[in-house]
Amino acid sequence: MKNNDWKERLNVVYSTNPNFNYEMEDDEEQVTLEPALQNLRVQLDRKNRGGKVVTLITGFVGTDNDLKELGKLLKSKCGVGGSAKDGEIIVQGDFKQKVLDLLKKEGYTKSKPVG
Repeated sequence: MKNNDWKERLNVVYSTNPNFNYEMEDDEEQVTLEPALQNLRVQLDRKNRGGKVVTLITGFVGTDNDLKELGKLLKSKCGVGGSAKDGEIIVQGDFKQKVLDLLKKEGYTKSKPVG
């Protein structure tokens, strides 16, 4: 066992079984699909944003670093702010068509508009 693994076994207090082994959750890093295989959905969203419009890109499959890299590219090309987390990219403002064009240009051929 690792020297400092108490955080990973917080739910187990004590066991009388001499053959007991802690079951650790191994969070395997997700592999990023190549751009041509990504099914990205681009939509406008106003919910819980104080009436402001944002462009929401969902359906990304891959690592957080690749998601943030794509989000940074889209935000810089649109010249606005936003965020990239939890498998979705938020671009501030109504940039639905521009984002679709940028995604197609980057090789995300399966990206499609929603709504």
